[in-house]
Amino acid sequence: PYLEKDKKWYQLPVEDALHQLDSTPEGLTSSEAASRLQKYGFNKLGEEQAASPLRVFLNQFKNPLIYILLLATAVTASLGLFKDSVVILVVIVINSLIGSWQELRAEQSLRALQKLSVPKARVLRDGEEVEVDSAQLIPGDIVVLTSGDKVPADLRLILAKELRVEEATLTGESLPVTKNTDALKEEGLTPGDQINMAFMGTVVVNGRGRGLVTATGVHTLLGQIAENVRGV
Repeated sequence: PYLEKDKKWYQLPVEDALHQLDSTPEGLTSSEAASRLQKYGFNKLGEEQAASPLRVFLNQFKNPLIYILLLATAVTASLGLFKDSVVILVVIVINSLIGSWQELRAEQSLRALQKLSVPKARVLRDGEEVEVDSAQLIPGDIVVLTSGDKVPADLRLILAKELRVEEATLTGESLPVTKNTDALKEEGLTPGDQINMAFMGTVVVNGRGRGLVTATGVHTLLGQIAENVRGV
């Protein structure tokens, strides 16, 4: 789906958001959902096998600058400057240890983000409420939310009955946010101010609602954070 330049989902009225994603308040048909899954892919943040600390440490040496420093170590040693060689080696080891620690911490953060994903979600398919694997959610789906649910994708809310969502995982705000469905005119709102949206990984603490899936997987706000962590 494509929006007008500089247009955000929270700025669209419900009707326009549904039209943009060629959806309805009753959701998609099963055949349309299957077709879109082929187009958009699975609603996952990405999975990586955890590397061993030893491998992470050894990977720190795969760097052109390290090769130059190792060459400098050999040259200084051949010239009898053993003190300089030791200093260079110590610098290389310290650098590799720091790099390994940072990379392992980043992997831990990434795994923690992946645990925020939801195994199951309730959606409207063929006009009926059904439970599906959340990995099969696609833009245009209508997700049903009730108290205690974890939001499985980024949603433009189309129904909100006393709906309150705890968003501390994304915004750091400990108090639940009261949600509604009204379009917002302001530009550049932060996720915490987008009160007609619900984001993957947040938790419904009160009320009920329905939301139009606007983004899945790495395209969600949580997915973008995970990609940034992976990139670092």
